[in-house]
Parts: sequence; structure tokens; C-alpha cells
Amino acid sequence: MSKKLYTNATEACKDITTGSSIMSGGFGLCGIAENCINALTKLDINNLTIISNNIGNSGRGLVKILIQNKISKAYCSYVGGNPDLEKQMLDKSIDVELVPQGTFSERIRAAGLGIRAFYTPTGHGTLIAEGKEVKNFDRPCILETALHADFAIIKAQKGDPYGNLWFKETARNFSPLMAMAAKTTIVEVEELVELGEIPPEDIHLPGIFVQRIFQGENYKNDIEFLKLEDEK
Repeated sequence: MSKKLYTNATEACKDITTGSSIMSGGFGLCGIAENCINALTKLDINNLTIISNNIGNSGRGLVKILIQNKISKAYCSYVGGNPDLEKQMLDKSIDVELVPQGTFSERIRAAGLGIRAFYTPTGHGTLIAEGKEVKNFDRPCILETALHADFAIIKAQKGDPYGNLWFKETARNFSPLMAMAAKTTIVEVEELVELGEIPPEDIHLPGIFVQRIFQGENYKNDIEFLKLEDEK
């Protein structure tokens, strides 16, 4: 049996310690690592650096560890719909670096590919550019550095014991890039399948980028904003 296979989130996340940097995959509340986040709420840790599209929403997702005052620094591209984060930002009890979403993705991708930094026109002439090197190409561009992490916690729809993964729709956002950019990638899956059950051409992320994998449970798969077709 693969040494990557773990029993549950508690076992897979037990060596995440105070001061760790953690990438958390998914988009909004879609495709987030629910079991891993719940495991983090039970660990006696703090001073975490979180790299994620957002920091949860109204009591769901990463906000569970935010309200425990476990996050000291966050890199994210969207902070709306989160009154707990708003309060901590106004209180200056958390340091938040807002990153344009395309730049956010590229900073993570760069880390996975071994690229230390890159130039982009996005953010030039705004607060985003303050303190950053500027260079002129066809237009002024600012220098952005790669984003690395000690751990990545991600969720896939299907995975095998060797870490080969298949993601469902938007849940794929950010997660493969984060797996490549982190030292240790922890994956929870809704369906743990046998090696070979995912056709090679359908593998979204090969197992070489995954260090730990386990079968998740009790998924809520919350919808951030539920919209239904008006009755006619």
C-alpha cells in the first residue's frame, strides 16, 4: 500500500505547527478542504500564514480558524462577505496582502516551476505597486515574487492511493498550482479509487506533487450564494 495514504485529516495534518505557511485550494467555498480545515481548528497552533483565494465566508471555510486568532498573515484576492475578516483587518490584528487574482495564480504557479519572480503590468499605478520594482517593456510592469508554502491543503473529487487526482469543475481552481508550490501537499478526496481507475488522460494532477492523501467524510459542499430560477 502507498505510504502516501493516511487514515484521516487529523493524522495527515498533525505536524502543521505554529508559524507554518499554508495554501488552501478551492474557489470561495467551492472545493475547499473541509476536513483539513476542521482538523486545523483542533490543533494548538497560531501565527499561521494563509495563502488562499479568500478566507472563508460567514462562519464557513477558513473563517473557522480565523476566529480562533490562528492567522496572522493572509495573501488573498477576495475578502468580501466575511465580517470576521473585516473586523480583524480594521483592528489590525491580521496582516492582509490583497493580490489581483491573475497575479495571485501566477505567483503560485511561478513557485511550482522554480521561477523566483516575474513582471506584470497588473497593478501598476495603484497601491499594489507601492515599494515594488518597475521595468518598462511595451508598458510599465511591476516585479512580483513567487509564493511558496510549507503545506497545501486541497480537495479533489477523485484520487488514488498514489496521489493522482481528478477535480470537479470549479473545485480545480488554484489547487493543482498550490500542490506544486508547497513543500508538503495534503489531499482529501470525496472518492478514493484504486490505482488505474482514473484514466491517464483524465488526471488533472499527477501524484508526484502529492505527499499525503486520505478519504474525506461528512462534506457539506456549501454554496456561498444560492441562486434559484424564479418561479413562473
